Amino acid sequence: MEKKYLIDTNVIIDFTGNRLTGAPKAFVGEVIDSQPYISVINKIELLGFSVVPIEIIEFTDSSQVVGLNEEIVDLTISIRKRAKIKLPDAIIASTCILLGLTLITRNEDDFGKIEGLSLLNPWTLA
Repeated sequence: MEKKYLIDTNVIIDFTGNRLTGAPKAFVGEVIDSQPYISVINKIELLGFSVVPIEIIEFTDSSQVVGLNEEIVDLTISIRKRAKIKLPDAIIASTCILLGLTLITRNEDDFGKIEGLSLLNPWTLA
């Protein structure tokens, strides 16, 4: 089975802002080309500015956006009770866990606290 990914907001901002280079940029580019997942939280974070670059709009339009459902809500509540992380991060983590997605993020400090969450930090790729 092919690995599926959810790309965190910080990765998309860095990718479209040309702050990723080499292997990290190539990897994220491949994931973007394979129609990645994003949480409704990521979509709000990416599009919630008065001016949004066209690359961000195109990315969100071509991604599979996962909304909230009772399973995600229940797991988010459970995660928030165990780990001291922000609500948006708990929603993103719950989405990944329930759908079997690997989260691509550089926010290892917060997401690393969550048991059962598969993480990949593209900045560590050589």
